[in-house]
Amino acid sequence: MTSPRKTARRDAEPRGFAEPAKRAVVAHSGAETTALAKRLNRIEGQVRGIGRMIDDDRYCVDILTQVSAVQSALDALALKLLEHHLHGCVSHAVASGNGAHAIDEALSVIRKFGR
Repeated sequence: MTSPRKTARRDAEPRGFAEPAKRAVVAHSGAETTALAKRLNRIEGQVRGIGRMIDDDRYCVDILTQVSAVQSALDALALKLLEHHLHGCVSHAVASGNGAHAIDEALSVIRKFGR
């Protein structure tokens, strides 16, 4: 069971960011959503496969190879989402005069990938 403190922290808006209602959100097209869902389903299958490999006491290097493949797949998914965000949400925010915040938020997310 999660403690109320952890739940409150998870639900809280990150400091320094606008409230969700003020964010410019550009919806994914049906084709984009389907493609993202397919990617995520493949990644989920890979992760379950890693679990089976561990249960079967498979060779560590083989498991690590699959972990690396999952990390690469997640990076590719994140890049697709970031591209959508920059071309859609951030572009919309810039056009509507709210670009500074959207750019700062995007840079914050990009910095997380650089770690």
